[in-house]
Amino acid sequence: MLLTLAHILAPKDRSEILDALSLIEFVDGRSTAGWSARLVKGNRQAARDPRAEAIIERVTAALLASDVLRIAALPKRIIGPMLTRYEPGNAYGTHVDDAILAGARADVSFTLFLSDPSTYDGGELMVEGPDGEHRHKLDGGALLLYPATTLHRVEPVTRGDRYAAVGWIRSYVRRVDQRELLFDLETARRRIFETAGKTHEFDLLAKCTANLLRMWAED
Repeated sequence: MLLTLAHILAPKDRSEILDALSLIEFVDGRSTAGWSARLVKGNRQAARDPRAEAIIERVTAALLASDVLRIAALPKRIIGPMLTRYEPGNAYGTHVDDAILAGARADVSFTLFLSDPSTYDGGELMVEGPDGEHRHKLDGGALLLYPATTLHRVEPVTRGDRYAAVGWIRSYVRRVDQRELLFDLETARRRIFETAGKTHEFDLLAKCTANLLRMWAED
């Protein structure tokens, strides 16, 4: 399931993060890539720095504050995120994310776009699916969730700088089809509640959602 979440960061927060990123050193991103991804990775990422750590904490808090992200990804742990910069000529060729990152299984990948898309050319995130490739270049502050199992790439940047925070989620539910089913059920349950309140149908959906999660979750 690919899901776009707008306004993960408020404009003021995004502006402050971009200002802070302009003061941070960025190093060769290949240092954190697997042996095959290293062959196609051509970007830069923030060096270890208290200012970078503060941004990462701020981004992580914004992710966990998103109700839609919580019900779509069912996060047990956020891995990363890494703060990345693509300069003109930088790209990241086709790759799949490592299955185990920082000692945890990576189930869901995410890219939080930080730069306004008008400030750079290229840099689209391309995610492969059974129906072909999907092209994503989101507004600053918006986030794309996509299965970590997919092949994906970042197109070359030809103008400007593309800043993004990228990371992964260890989900309570391993399988993407099960997460999607739980997301649809929970979405339907909430919409019934918004329109009709706590009806019998709402309670039945709540029962199904809870018991499927009980069946599939890995705590």
